[in-house]
Amino acid sequence: MVGHNEGSKRIKEIVKEAKIQGVKILTVFAFSTENWNRPKSEIAALFSYLNDFLKNYKDELVKENIKLKIIGKRDKLDGNTVKKIDEVEKATSRNDSFIFNIAIDYGGRWDIVEAAKKILVDFQNSKITKEQVNEEFFKNYLELGNLPDPELLIRTSGEERISNFILWNLAYTEFYFPNVCWPDFTKEELAKAIDVYSKRERRFGKVHG
Repeated sequence: MVGHNEGSKRIKEIVKEAKIQGVKILTVFAFSTENWNRPKSEIAALFSYLNDFLKNYKDELVKENIKLKIIGKRDKLDGNTVKKIDEVEKATSRNDSFIFNIAIDYGGRWDIVEAAKKILVDFQNSKITKEQVNEEFFKNYLELGNLPDPELLIRTSGEERISNFILWNLAYTEFYFPNVCWPDFTKEELAKAIDVYSKRERRFGKVHG
């Protein structure tokens, strides 16, 4: 429980440092679809912290010109949480200096399947043709929409897996696996991760020149 509380506090620090480092979009995996299998007391505590975070962070997001978007399902979330999400998203919808995405009740496979369903519905309703469907077109139906694919994925805790996170969007993303748990992932750790990434050569399948 303490880890979740400290983790929610850490997010604000990381967002500030990301802006300083020149990052324009940050996506954080807060709660996966699989996390519903955790103890009910832990889930209740996590969403309590989330509700407080959304309530207390709204004014700062507006002031700092940060747009907040929640990606994932909402049908299992309680009404109070959904209300707070709607309030913050609406209040920050016109902000454009930084985009902060939080994944809640999200799964990468679910995201892809849902996109396929939406495309099928639009096709059945004669809104689109099959000739329109390519990779770029498909991407627009995903939760992150037409946002650029992430350049860097940071997976804390020393675990070297992506745990069903934005699978489509990570096709050419660089991975970084620090042996540091999330609550201990400070702004210095973020700066270190970005420094390591900056020294890598991204070839996107091309032969080294």
